[in-house]
Amino acid sequence: MSKINIAVLTVSDSRTKETDTSGKALIEYVAQGGHTLSTYEILPDNQSKIHDQLKTWIHQGDVDVILVTGGTGVTPRDVTLDALAPLITKDIVGFGELFRWLSYEDIGTSTIQSNATAALCKATFVFLLPGSTGAVRLGMEKIILPQLDITHRPCNFAELLPRIREERI
Repeated sequence: MSKINIAVLTVSDSRTKETDTSGKALIEYVAQGGHTLSTYEILPDNQSKIHDQLKTWIHQGDVDVILVTGGTGVTPRDVTLDALAPLITKDIVGFGELFRWLSYEDIGTSTIQSNATAALCKATFVFLLPGSTGAVRLGMEKIILPQLDITHRPCNFAELLPRIREERI
């Protein structure tokens, strides 16, 4: 399995590193997948702070994947997607579609309130997940971890990373 460098960001006005169950779950999934945790941060629901952090990680060049939990709902404080939008090179619309389809089995029509999203930003994959641990579990187990597994067939994001990097240079 190819190791991937992953950054984790929790977006929340109320969570701390001690109380951040969703961020901790993401970190556990990173380890479970055999990947490397590059960094872990918690930021408030502040569009400019989220944007600046994502931009820094994307432009660093040593982060392959960014996993974000929180701030993906429909209230005015949910600004994670807005913070990411200017950084997107290519939308990965299938992620959000599949996430909501799978989520429908658990929470029914409430899944339409989720702006779970994935995108390629330069040569970095970014996944936005809702803030609940259930959403993190669903996204990681059913979609993200398989796509970060170099042995997953018929295709996966892990095998595309070198090609994406090369084409971006």
